[in-house]
Amino acid sequence: MSRLFAFGLGYSAQALAARLSAKGWQIAGTARDEANIARLRAQGYEVLRFGGEPDNRAVAKLLPGTTHLLHSIPPGHEGDAVLVHYREQIAGLGSVKWIGYLSTVGVYGDQKGRWVDETAEPKPNSDRTEARAEAEQAWLDFGEKTGIPVQIFRLAGIYGPGRCVFDKLNAGTARRIKKDGQVFSRIHVEDIATVLEASIAHPRAGAIYNVADDEPAAPDEVVAYAAKLIGVPPPPEIAFEEADLSPMARSFYEGSRRISNARIKSELGVKLRYPTYREGLASLLPTTVSGA
Repeated sequence: MSRLFAFGLGYSAQALAARLSAKGWQIAGTARDEANIARLRAQGYEVLRFGGEPDNRAVAKLLPGTTHLLHSIPPGHEGDAVLVHYREQIAGLGSVKWIGYLSTVGVYGDQKGRWVDETAEPKPNSDRTEARAEAEQAWLDFGEKTGIPVQIFRLAGIYGPGRCVFDKLNAGTARRIKKDGQVFSRIHVEDIATVLEASIAHPRAGAIYNVADDEPAAPDEVVAYAAKLIGVPPPPEIAFEEADLSPMARSFYEGSRRISNARIKSELGVKLRYPTYREGLASLLPTTVSGA
């Protein structure tokens, strides 16, 4: 019996879990929000709360039988919480065939709009992305020491049902921020699940994969296109220098890069269902219009 254990059974992990559960896999993992935990349990998943605290023995009791482990919890001040608290338990399971660590393309830092593939050295430009790069290396080292195949997935900006620009346009909170030369790469959550499934079928120890669609684009361009799709006026352009952004939001604009996805295609044979934001937004349009 195949069993997926997800540390951080969140948005991306749930997309994969739904596919695997439909194929008869057991699904277990952790979440932080009690309402989310209840909802996941109602789907038949074994889920416990974990927020990085030590000595959570109940979580350790869910690990036996795990054949595939997915990890999406951001590192904290003490490093990667899963390795800090469960390194020995995972290493000793003897059943794990695949570990996937969900990271971010933010580890590449500012590339001045250049194309970046997986051979590029990380250039983190914040404490948050520095911690991600360190966690990536810690997991790769863990894989080398234990012989368990570890794969790193550097995710571009994630969108999908319940998480897209339509929601903000309908609420009147969307902003069209203009910064010359700024581009972001994106990825639909279902295409993330496709990449993860392909890697599970063809694990390669130490592999690093960029998970992004084919067309990086300026954020203001995407907002304007989404507004056109639902027939509302686009919000006015705001110069980046004049935008009142939170420190977290501002940090996303400190790096401009075009993420190459050639490796997921050549090595894993992935064909993206949503190769650009246009197909992705169009797929979300009926749900948005219906108000669901």
